[in-house]
Amino acid sequence: MTSQAAIKNAPFDIPSIDLPKPTDSITHYQVQQFLHLDAYLLDHHRLAEWLNILAPDLRYFVPVRQTRERADRDKEFSDTLGHMEDDFDSIAMRVHRLVNTKTAWSEDPASRVRRFVTNVTVWETDVEGEYEVLNYLMLTRNRFYQEDFQIFSAERHDRVRRVGETFELVRREVRMDQSVLGMPNLAIFL
Repeated sequence: MTSQAAIKNAPFDIPSIDLPKPTDSITHYQVQQFLHLDAYLLDHHRLAEWLNILAPDLRYFVPVRQTRERADRDKEFSDTLGHMEDDFDSIAMRVHRLVNTKTAWSEDPASRVRRFVTNVTVWETDVEGEYEVLNYLMLTRNRFYQEDFQIFSAERHDRVRRVGETFELVRREVRMDQSVLGMPNLAIFL
């Protein structure tokens, strides 16, 4: 920790740390396990089952990132333009197409994907049983007979809602670290 004397002598104003109230350790662990379940279902192509952990009022958004000067860094992510912008119904249709039809050529054969979810932080919200969740995602993807794989990293801003003994995903915003997509398509869920 920085001493109060050092802060007073700094050549500029040092703002205080202002974060929401974190959850208790049991809820944090349960939410982290929920995120691991989410990754497991997606990694193992269990997309139809994955729909069970999505809320009916889901918003799933992957905004376009633009490179900005430091002064405008808070405007890096578009509010309106995205690589993906889905709700539960549109995701269910995409899953149906991937699982039950032969028209999803971009994922036939399916990509080999592994999702690594880390740095999970869980905060309480003003809605009972709902939590804001910040987590980091690193994803590796390999296709066909390629010897190498693509790496994708992002920060995810999720909102989860307690449903009985588990949770459902209410909102996911995936903020990519790249401003240019480093793969030929984004036909996978993040």
